[in-house]
Amino acid sequence: MRENLEGKLQALPRGPGVYLFRDEAGDVLYVGKAKSLRSRVRSYFQRGDGRMGSAQLSERIADVEVIVTRTEAEALHLEQNLVKRHRPAFNVRLRDDKSFPYIAVTLSDEYPRVMFTRERHRRGTVYFGPYANAKKVRETLDVLNRVFRFRPCEGPRPGRHSGIPCLDFHIDRCFAPCIAAISKEDYGSVIEGVIGFLSGDTQTIQAELTERMREAAAEERFEEAARYRNRLFSIRHLADRQAADRRDVGSVDVIGLAIAGNQAAVQVFPLRDGKMIDRYGFHLENVEGEDAQSIIEAFVLEYYGAAPSAPPEVLVPGQIADTDVLAEFLSERRGSRVVVRTPLRGEKRRLVELAAENAQLALESDAAIRDAARSRRIAALEELREVLNLESLPLRIECFDISNIQGESIVASMTVFVDGRPKNAHYRTFAIRSLEGQDDVGAMREAVSRRFARAREGELDESFSKMPNLVVVDGGKGQLAAALSAMEALDLPRVAVISLAKREEEVFVPGFPAPIVLDRSSPALQLLQRIRDEAHRVALRYHRRKRGARSMETIFEGLPGVGPVRRRAIIRHFGSVERFLDASQEELEGVPGLPQKTARDLYAQLHKAGPS
Repeated sequence: MRENLEGKLQALPRGPGVYLFRDEAGDVLYVGKAKSLRSRVRSYFQRGDGRMGSAQLSERIADVEVIVTRTEAEALHLEQNLVKRHRPAFNVRLRDDKSFPYIAVTLSDEYPRVMFTRERHRRGTVYFGPYANAKKVRETLDVLNRVFRFRPCEGPRPGRHSGIPCLDFHIDRCFAPCIAAISKEDYGSVIEGVIGFLSGDTQTIQAELTERMREAAAEERFEEAARYRNRLFSIRHLADRQAADRRDVGSVDVIGLAIAGNQAAVQVFPLRDGKMIDRYGFHLENVEGEDAQSIIEAFVLEYYGAAPSAPPEVLVPGQIADTDVLAEFLSERRGSRVVVRTPLRGEKRRLVELAAENAQLALESDAAIRDAARSRRIAALEELREVLNLESLPLRIECFDISNIQGESIVASMTVFVDGRPKNAHYRTFAIRSLEGQDDVGAMREAVSRRFARAREGELDESFSKMPNLVVVDGGKGQLAAALSAMEALDLPRVAVISLAKREEEVFVPGFPAPIVLDRSSPALQLLQRIRDEAHRVALRYHRRKRGARSMETIFEGLPGVGPVRRRAIIRHFGSVERFLDASQEELEGVPGLPQKTARDLYAQLHKAGPS
C-alpha cells in the first residue's frame, strides 16, 4: 500500500458518504457509498473486502477521495450522479442499456409527437419503456396512431413548408394540427389519452370508442361506426397482450434477479392496476463477488434514475435485507411515498419468484448465446491462422479502406477487431490531403504509413501503440503492394498483411500470384468480410461528413453578411441545409442573431429576386 494512502485511511470520517478510488492517472476506478466511510474504505486494503476482483482494484488505487453526506440516502443519490459522470471500470454496469427501445412523448413541443426512440435524456419528454424489442414498439405506435391520430410528422412543428396536409390527414390517421384542423387544447387531450393508455389505463379509451361506435351506428353513419369498431378491436388486441388480471396486486414493479459469476440478469414486471403491461429484461456486468443487495441497489439507481416515474410499490427479491434507503430514493423520484419490500406470501411472492425464474432463464440464454458466439470466433481465428499460414492466432486484426468520389474528399478508415470482436474505441480515420485525383493505391499507402509511423514514434494512444497480428486492406494486388511498401519503409517488426477484393471475395497474400478463394460459408471469410464491411462503413461515414461540410461551405460562400458566426446560428436554427434553403423570408428573419435586413438580402440572393 502506498505511503500517501496510509495517512488518508487513518483520517477517514466514520459517518456516511461516498468514496472514489482513483488510479495514478487520476481516472476514477470505483465509486461506492457507505454507512461508515472509515470501516468500508479500509476494508479494501485489509486482505480485500471479500469481493472477487477487489485485489485487482486495491492494487491500482493511487488515491482515495471521500464526500461526507448527512444520510445514507443522500449518499445513494450522490453515488448515482458520480457513477453516471465517471462510468468507473469496477462498478456494476447495466449492459446495452442505451440500445433498448422506448416510446417518447415530446411534451415540450407545441403539438407533441409520439415516437420511437432509443434515447431517454431530453428534457420535456416523457418516456415509456424500455420495451422488449423494437418490432413491438413500432406495432404499438401504429395501433396508437390509428386510434388517437396524433401527428406522425417529424420536427418540433407540425406540417410541411408547403402548408398542404400530408396523406395521413386524408386517410384519417392525423388530425392535421398543421392546418389548424384541431385546436391546441383538443390536441392536448389526444396526447393525454396516449399517455394514459401507455400508463396502463386501457378502459377509458375502450369506453370512449364504444360510445362513439354506438352513436355513429344509431345515426346510420355506418362507415364511421366501422372505423370506430376497427380501432376498438385494435386497442383490445393491444390490451389483451398483457398478462392475467391481478386487481388485488395494484400498481407495482416486480424485480427478479439471477447471478452467475461476473454476469447478472434482472427482470422487471410492471403491473398497473393488476395488469402486467410488459416485461423488461436487463443484463449487468462486473458483478462477481457483489451481493444481491449491492446489485439491486446499482440496478435501481440506473433504471429508475432515468425512468419517467416510479410506481407506489416495488417488490424485490428476498435476499434484500435493507430496503429503507431504496424506498427513500424512489419516494423522492416519485414525489410521494414508495414502498420497497420483499413479500413473504401470497400472489406478490409468487410474482417475485416468477420474475426470478425469468431472470435465470434470460441469464442462461445469454450465456449460451455468448458461448456460441465465442466458439464461432475461435473457429474463424483458427481457420485464418491455418489458411494464411500465420505464426499465431490473429487476435488483433486491423483493416484499412479508402473512400472518395472522383478524387474529392479522400479519406481512409482503420477498424480494429480484437479476439474476433470489434474494438470501437480503437477505430481511427485519416483525411488524405497529399493526393489529387483518383488514386486509391496512393491513399492506401499514405494511410498505412501514417498509422505505423505513429507506432514507431512511441505513440501513447493504444489504437496506434498496439501492434496487430494481421493487417487487411480492402482491394487487390495494388493496394496490397502499397501497404507492404509503406510498412517496409518503416522497418517494422514482422506483421502479416493480406488484401480482400470485393468482387469475388478473393484473398491476396504476398508472394503468391494466385488468390486464395475461401468457401462462402467459411467462418474465416465471414470474419474478414465483417471487418472489411465495417471499415467501409466507417470510411463512408467520414467521407460523407467531410463532403457535407465542404458542400455547406460552398453554399454559404458569397452570401451577403454571413460569416462563420451567423453560419453556425443558421444551421443551429434550421438543423440542416435543406431546411435552410426551403425557409421563407419570415423564417429567415426569425433566426437569432441575424439582422432583418441581412435576412431579407439572404432570401433575395437564394431566390435570385435581386437585392431588397
